Amino acid sequence: MDASFDLLGTEPPASPVVLSVPHAGRAYPPALVAALRVPATALALLEDRHIDQVAAAARGVETMLVQRRPRAWIDLNRSEEERDAKVDEGVRPQGQPALSAKLRSGLGLIPRRAGAAGDLWRRRFTAAEVAARIAADHRPYHAMLAGRLAAARSHFGVAVLLDIHSMPSLGNATRIVIGDRFGKSAAPRFVARLEAEAMRVGLGVALNTPYAGGHILARHADPARGVHAIQIEFDRALYLDAALDELGSGFAQTVALLRRMIAAVEDEASGGTLPLAAE
Repeated sequence: MDASFDLLGTEPPASPVVLSVPHAGRAYPPALVAALRVPATALALLEDRHIDQVAAAARGVETMLVQRRPRAWIDLNRSEEERDAKVDEGVRPQGQPALSAKLRSGLGLIPRRAGAAGDLWRRRFTAAEVAARIAADHRPYHAMLAGRLAAARSHFGVAVLLDIHSMPSLGNATRIVIGDRFGKSAAPRFVARLEAEAMRVGLGVALNTPYAGGHILARHADPARGVHAIQIEFDRALYLDAALDELGSGFAQTVALLRRMIAAVEDEASGGTLPLAAE
């Protein structure tokens, strides 16, 4: 079976930075669409709409993974245990850990809800269906990501994962949210460099609130062993049109910002021996 994600980059890696884009997938399987109780357009509410195009345009030589399957199919930023019994027949409540806030709100491994659209599915998915998604989509992405981070760590002595997402406007001055699981997933020096680049162009930045990072950071970060992981959320209004549907006039500026952020982290990882991106 073909991988459900795209992998870009060289072996050995050309940069200590590894990019991950887990929530921008738009390849909706027919079986998923057939199970909907709402219009298919409602699933766009779960997408980090077109942030993959921002990341692709900002990428230089860095390794990058981009998930093609949509978040509605399976959420790579949730653990395999975050399963919702309301949509998943394979859940065994007696063996399930305490429900996370995301799972309680309907945003588990298989999302149950999408914003104002409400409940998504006409039926529960069988244990076999969910197991197939985990085996074909969830585990391969995480295995590849772990392997690429290990390769970067081996080659450069340090690896930094930048997990790229987008968010709805927060209704305040914050346009970028940087998450490091409240200091657990990355050294402060990397976060400071990212924050400085956003502030340099006059954008409001928040740290860990309301997005501190999810399963991807929790699973792959190991700062004590030289593997750092940071989530970056971009306000979709920065790079989409007024309808928040297609790329807008701010696309180029957002790409330039992400490129400078990547370059700053590369510079920090190298101890200042790499040339920074040009203005």
